[in-house]
Parts: sequence; structure tokens; C-alpha cells
Amino acid sequence: MSNNFAKNFMPLWDKLPAEALTIALPDIIHRLEQQFGEALYPAFDPAQYIPSPVAAQANPAWIKTANTVGINVRTIQHFWNVVPYALTLPGAQNAIHLLPIWEPGVVSSLYGPVSWNINPEFFSPALAEVFPHLDTVEKQLKVVVNLLHLMGKTVGMDVVPHTDRYSETALANPAYFEWLQRRDLDIVRHDSAVYQTVQKVLFDFVQEQGSAVSGLDLPATTQFFFEETKEEERLKILFGWQSDYVGRLERRKKIIEQLYAAGFETMPATMGPPYRGLEVDPHPEAKVTDEDGRVWRDYRITRPEGFSRVFGPLARYKLYESLDDNQNWVLDFAKPNHRAWSYVIEHYRQIQAEFGFDFMRGDMSHVQMRPGGVPAQPDEYYDLLGAVKQAVLREKPYFGYFAESFLAPPGAMAYGDECDHLEASFADSTLGDLQSEPVGTARFMQSFQQYRDWLETRQFAPNFTMMTADKDDPRFDSFYLTGNEIRYFIALFLTDMPSYMGLGFECRDPHPVPAPNEYYTKLYVFSLPDGAKGTSGPYKWGENRDLYNHLVRQKELAEEIMPLIGGAQVQWLLRPDVHAPHRVIAWTQAAAAQFVFVANLDTENAQSPVSLPMPPGPWELVFSTVSAQEAVKKSIENISLTGLLAGEGLVFRRN
Repeated sequence: MSNNFAKNFMPLWDKLPAEALTIALPDIIHRLEQQFGEALYPAFDPAQYIPSPVAAQANPAWIKTANTVGINVRTIQHFWNVVPYALTLPGAQNAIHLLPIWEPGVVSSLYGPVSWNINPEFFSPALAEVFPHLDTVEKQLKVVVNLLHLMGKTVGMDVVPHTDRYSETALANPAYFEWLQRRDLDIVRHDSAVYQTVQKVLFDFVQEQGSAVSGLDLPATTQFFFEETKEEERLKILFGWQSDYVGRLERRKKIIEQLYAAGFETMPATMGPPYRGLEVDPHPEAKVTDEDGRVWRDYRITRPEGFSRVFGPLARYKLYESLDDNQNWVLDFAKPNHRAWSYVIEHYRQIQAEFGFDFMRGDMSHVQMRPGGVPAQPDEYYDLLGAVKQAVLREKPYFGYFAESFLAPPGAMAYGDECDHLEASFADSTLGDLQSEPVGTARFMQSFQQYRDWLETRQFAPNFTMMTADKDDPRFDSFYLTGNEIRYFIALFLTDMPSYMGLGFECRDPHPVPAPNEYYTKLYVFSLPDGAKGTSGPYKWGENRDLYNHLVRQKELAEEIMPLIGGAQVQWLLRPDVHAPHRVIAWTQAAAAQFVFVANLDTENAQSPVSLPMPPGPWELVFSTVSAQEAVKKSIENISLTGLLAGEGLVFRRN
């Protein structure tokens, strides 16, 4: 996104994010009016599209240097609150990723969508009161995307290759999912034709109960209902009007009871080799009784490896037929389920077109199920996420793909080399796993060094990730006790590498011992009233004003200098090197050195002396991350740093 760093003229940096969200809606609008004038008003018309800041780009290469902020809308309650939160961000953090925005299913997980409808809990009554024409959650989302575009920020949606176990999507389209039949601890059927029996159960239900929407003709045959009836009408017959959330839920519960009584469930989604081969987990703790008294069993891989996981509440789309009627749980990758591919691709294409999203975040992008690894010549049915990207790209050449993969070693989380898989699936950038280690450790340095190598040699760009919603969890408190300022410094100013920051990082309190669940964004991916993942009440922001104020100083610097160097190729003065005698890195701009950045990744020890091979000067020291005092300015030709503090970042400007 070279030089696409819109200045945040009316920032809310004097407010912690939690405080910014309490500002009255008219006051936020007044700020926006002062900044954008009459250009603001079309953004509040959901029938209009405010052009994306990257709309003129001929390809999605911009995302390879984007600084993305991930927002779980549930933590801020509704879509409108994305706007005041975005006003606390600098222009350099120029991409907003909205975690899944669809109606959730079991345990209300955002990653278990129950339909293609936008989550009604993200509706803002206050926004509708001020703007009565914004009377649906869809209209409010469209306006928020418009406003973010006006603020110079791109907006990304999640593309999720699975649904809730008994989603409306799965029940209305059984042929697009794999099914099994369970009797207590035994899987009694898992052949390729189970879905046909499920269709018959659903057809009989409709014949007995009638249409959920009165006046609609009932289908004459099972085949006509599932193959000839349009999905929109099928959903009405099965569940009711889209606007009747309670009615649809009650109707779906009745259908689930019918399927449960017969033992039919969607095949659960899996992660990690060998992916296939399931059995019921017999352990007592692998049993859950729901509010209606139904007993559910967890599943497990029969021959598990290190990263094998089974996600019982989730159902992955059936993308391929199986060999030997699935007797041995083997997929036939030469036989794609074409209708399922077309169905998913078209729905996401329509969503992008309706709301104007600029990029997609592919959930579980690391999944590569072919035991032989990435084929030498992947075809158009190699990867669903890549196929979604390619379909949108034909209409929006700037549309980018941010992959959720962790760059694990070959054969660990996927068959074959994950880097090869990302390239074969057209990923532009990927999350990586730098957030899973405290700054400056040997493992962190080794990964950072490897990521830079991939950035310079591969077709995708690994992110310098600070925190994600999945890592803001009591298990990972130790990652954020120190080093947060230097993480942010590198993420902002390492201009040829993308970065990712989960909401809440900028004011996260240190937790030497675990805090209540309400202080972790991870626990708001779900909505559970009790238990280990339960929350009571809204998300509680951290109150780490010291950290926030230190980052505000970096934001102010970024507003000044990023329009000059945004997207610039880096020239290393001191590369990340796990074998170096210190944990210091330094860089400048390859084409025209205007600034030099120095970062001490050792958060416990000062570094002295460190010889820094500066480009021709003179240079002056203008910024330190650890001091709010103005740095002493003096001309410098060659530098031997004698007092680089633990976790400190420095900026030098050419005179």
C-alpha cells in the first residue's frame, strides 16, 4: 500500500479505546464532519459505495505491506463502535479485519456461522435512532465500511470454510456436507449416501409440519425440494422469514431433534494430518448434555498426529467425493463436489459485492489434506479459499487474501510444505506465529529471521504479528508482560512487511497471574455463560495507560513520517540474526535513506556498545520509545550505541 497512509486529522488519542467508545454518537459525527466536510454525507447512504482507498490498484500487492487491526465486533458490541475505535488508530494502521460477522450457532461461536445472515447482535439501536433509515444490521455494516473507506482504511471479511454443525446452510443443502450416523459410542454409517437419508428426514418433516412461511407450496418430491427449489425459498419453507430470528431458531431446533433422534450429524471439521478417520471419544469428559437434554459426544482421530484436532460443533463443506464409498475415510481429490464449490464461492462473491470488502481473511488457511503434499500443478479445485479469492479478483483486481496459517514445519499442521500451499492457494500475506513467543527469545529471533527470508523469496508476505484474538487468552499472558512497545515499533516502521494487531493489545494490562475471563478477547469469540470459557457481561478493556501513552507517541511519529516512507523497501543495517551477539536490529530505506530505525529486542538487558553502520549522514536522533522527553539532537556520522535500553526503539533522521 505504498504511500496509502491517510492522515488521521481528528484522532482520539487522548482517550483510551474504552473511553472513545463512550463518546456520544453525535459528537463522533461532528468530528467526522470537521474532517471530511460534505464528503461525509454520502457515506451514510447504504445504497452508495465510498471507493476503497485501494480501488485504483491493479493487483492486491498492497496487502503485503498493510498494517492490519483485527476486531471481534462482539467485544465492542456493535458495528458502529468500529468507527470511534478506528479513530484511536494512526493512519499507518490502514486495514481493518472484522472477525466473522454472521449469525453464530452452537456456543455462539463466531467461527460456527449458522446462516449467511449478518449477526443481529451487531445492530446499534442508537445509530438507528439518529438515522432511522439505518434500520437493519446490514445497512449499518454497509455504512461502517463506507466510513472506514473514507478514513483511508481497507476492510476485510472472514471467509470460513465450515459452518455450525446444524446450520441452516447445512440443513438446506445436505449434499454440500458430509454426514454420519451415530448410535451412542458407535459410528454406524459414514458412507457417501448418508446425506440422501438426511434429505428424506428433512423432506418428511416439512410434509408433516408444513411450511414455516404460510402460503408457500410444499415440494412434491425430495429431489425437487433440494435440487430444483431455489435456496431462498427452501430456507423460508424450512425455517421462516429471515427477520424472524426467534422463529427460525425454534424451527431449527425441531429439525435438529428429528435428526438427533435418528442419529444423524454432520461430519465434524478437523485440523492437522491425517485429518480423516474418526471415532467417538468414549471418555466421560467427552460428553456434553445440552439445555434440551440431548447428549452429544466428542470425536477424535483414530490415528492422531501432533496437530490432529476435531471440532465437533463445526461442519466443513464437502469439497470432494470419497473413494470406496468412504469405507476407509479417504477423499478422491480428482472428483471435486462442483456444486458445493460453486455454492460457497458465489455466496462470498455476493457478500464482497454487497458490502465492498477489500480483502478476505481465510480461516484455517493452513489446511492441506492431500497426503502427497501440494501437487506439482494445482488446478482450480485445489483450495476453496484460493478459489474465493480468484472469483472476486475477476471483478475487483485489488482484492487481497490474508491467510490464517502459522508457518509450521512441513508435515506438522498440513501435509507437505505450508509455504508451497500458501503460494498454490494464491495467498498474498499470512498471519504467521511471531505472537506466540516473547520478544527477543532465541525462538522469536529464529522465526523472525526466517520470516524475513520468506518475505524476500516467496510470493506471500508473513506478518509481524503482535497479538491475535486467539492469543489474547490466559494461557499466553507471559507473551505480553514485556516488549509490547518494541513490537508495535517494529510493526509500524518496518515498512516492507505487513503487521497484524488484535484489538486490545494497545492498552492490555500485564497479567502475572490470570485475570477474570472478561479481560480476554479470545473468550468473546464464544458466548458462554459459565465454565472455563464462560464470560459474564461485556468485554473489559485493559487500563494500561502507560503502555497506551507510549504507543500514542509512536502514532504521532507515524503520522508525520509514514506518508514519506510508507511501503518503502527496507535496507538492513543489522538484520535479525539468532546467532548475533546481541538482539539489536536496524534498518533504513533502500531507495533513499531518510530515517534509520533501531530496535533492541532484548527486553531485559541494555545493549552497549552496538556498532551501527550508518548510511552517509549527517543524522540526528529524534525519537526514543522509552522516553517522552525530546531526544538530544546532534549530528552523527558513525554511531556506536552505548546506552541502548532494554526493549528500546530509536529513530534517526537525516539532516
